[in-house]
Amino acid sequence: TASRCDGTCDRTSDSDATTSGNVTASDGGTSSWEDCGTSSSWEDCDTTSCDDTSDDSGSYCHCHCHCAMSNEEEIPSVIYDANTGKSYVKGRFFGKIYRGCFVQRSAAGSIGTMKGGGFAKCYEITESKSHHVFAGKIVPKSLMAKSNQREKMTQEIAIHQTLNHKHIVGFHGFFDDTNNIYIILELCRKRSMMELHKRRKALSECETRYFMKQILDGVFYLHQHRIIHRDLKLGNLFLNDDLQVKIGDFGLATRLEHDGERKKTVCGTPNYIAPEVLTKIGHSYEADVWSIGVIMYTLLVGKPPFETSSLRETYSRIKQVQYKTPQHISKPAMNMVANMLQLSPSKRPSVAKLMKDSFFSSGYMPASLPLSCLTMAPRLDTLELHCNRKPLSEMNLNGYSEQEIFPRVPNSPSRKAKFNNEVIEPQRGGNLDIRKMLQTLKEQIAVVLKTKPARETASSSDELTDPAAQPVIWISKWVDYSDKYGFGYQLSDDSVGVMYNDGTRLIMMSNGYNIHYINREGDELYYTVKDYPAHLEKKMKLMNFFLKYMNEHLMKAGGSISMKRGDELSRIPYIHQWFRTQTAVVMQLSNGTVQINFLDHAKIIMCPLMAAVTYIDHDKNFKTYRFQTIQENGCCKPLADNLMYAYEKIRLMLTNSQAR
Repeated sequence: TASRCDGTCDRTSDSDATTSGNVTASDGGTSSWEDCGTSSSWEDCDTTSCDDTSDDSGSYCHCHCHCAMSNEEEIPSVIYDANTGKSYVKGRFFGKIYRGCFVQRSAAGSIGTMKGGGFAKCYEITESKSHHVFAGKIVPKSLMAKSNQREKMTQEIAIHQTLNHKHIVGFHGFFDDTNNIYIILELCRKRSMMELHKRRKALSECETRYFMKQILDGVFYLHQHRIIHRDLKLGNLFLNDDLQVKIGDFGLATRLEHDGERKKTVCGTPNYIAPEVLTKIGHSYEADVWSIGVIMYTLLVGKPPFETSSLRETYSRIKQVQYKTPQHISKPAMNMVANMLQLSPSKRPSVAKLMKDSFFSSGYMPASLPLSCLTMAPRLDTLELHCNRKPLSEMNLNGYSEQEIFPRVPNSPSRKAKFNNEVIEPQRGGNLDIRKMLQTLKEQIAVVLKTKPARETASSSDELTDPAAQPVIWISKWVDYSDKYGFGYQLSDDSVGVMYNDGTRLIMMSNGYNIHYINREGDELYYTVKDYPAHLEKKMKLMNFFLKYMNEHLMKAGGSISMKRGDELSRIPYIHQWFRTQTAVVMQLSNGTVQINFLDHAKIIMCPLMAAVTYIDHDKNFKTYRFQTIQENGCCKPLADNLMYAYEKIRLMLTNSQAR
């Protein structure tokens, strides 16, 4: 008999794993240094400041702290709009938005400590009659005590409610009650591009084309309506279920009254601020173009162009336009970035001109992307087939077929494929160093454990959780037949995989058609259920055996998910290694996630890229915490014990891999 598990939890849909609305950061913008209106987006604690009077030596507070949490009255479970008569049922918590913090500066004028402040909250809300689901941004009125804060909120709503575009977060209304202001927004379940960036770092050029086209389309619409966003950044670019970009957070946006008007307010987010904003010479639409250039560079390279450990140095580099140009990025891509990142605003191209840039015609641009791109790079063989070059089988690439992708050979540049000026490295089991991520995870947990996090009175409040860091993919079911065949499992997106005893792996995507085979060397090969080589016949029969077993004993009833656009690019993470102990099953996925299912039915899913752990308790409560939050606030004893266990097993995994 096979050992088996009935699943990680009841949540089997990807939307349960990564639910999000357009959680945004809005500044409390004031014109004094002592109360600079710093506001940080909850997902990356990125500072957003608005300061008209401060000087260049220290105009922005760099918020890497957690602002004081407000003690507002509990938000009602049913929210009522007296103006329309509609009621909304409060659902899942999305996250919090820090607002209204202020900085105390020292006598010498340097940046001091963060004081006070509170936060708005975001929830999934459902309109009672229509059952339509929205994101509800809920702002305590106590944060609107100052007139300028009320004016900022009024301006944000006034601008956003006039917008209607497929790449702008939909605005569906606002109202208030005694304690709160409620803003009803379009639901963006797949979070923001900040989470995409943290999990993926650098994207492929085809993905960058896909996202950049949509970003430019949305900003073009804003500029047509005389609106400058002034805080374009990854954290304000949200993603819906189809991975379509939705521009959100209009807390710093402004509308020009006439052509040629220049704004003088110093505002934005440090890494993205244009030089003319810093120097206060006046700015207009070109400041948004600069920010888009920073976004594109970050997508291509994996980190912002001007980022340093010092805010002063970052601003110095921005003013001098000092950034590195990586050689592996294609010339059309870097030319487009360079055109946007020009010191003189007048030399930057308009958004309309950027939409026609040669970068978009220099290579493949997919019509859609699979959800797997949130955590894994897309398939390179499919990208090549869309390029105007000979198919792989006709190229001098050692005879591999079009269905196959080659092993990575770092010291053999001749084995690299170059398509439409893009150098594409062969794929081998993902582009991330599994051992390095395991080491990082061990170090992250070690820091947490040093604080002795177990607290008898640890808060279970939503305020300490971070839904943005929830895993994209995890193991929802497993069956151990390793005494004969191998280890079978189902992923949260309904894909099914087997790690065979010979070290090879086979994955069937949720559409029941596409198959990914990973050989002993870690090379990825792609087939379909109707077209695969003869040597995989036995493995396919075993896959069907596992599939039948899990259908009958573990999986929810229902057929396969139908094929959809983007599946041809999809790459699913697979189990890299696993082992069982007397108390748990330990599994590591190829995207770096480590999952431990305990025999008492508790589970933890740890991600080194998000520096977070998802804890599923015996009652199947699903909560995600940043390691830093646990370090600062502690956690319940069961989670602390599970983290201690995880640390020991990860240390063992690292020791064993080193021995091999």
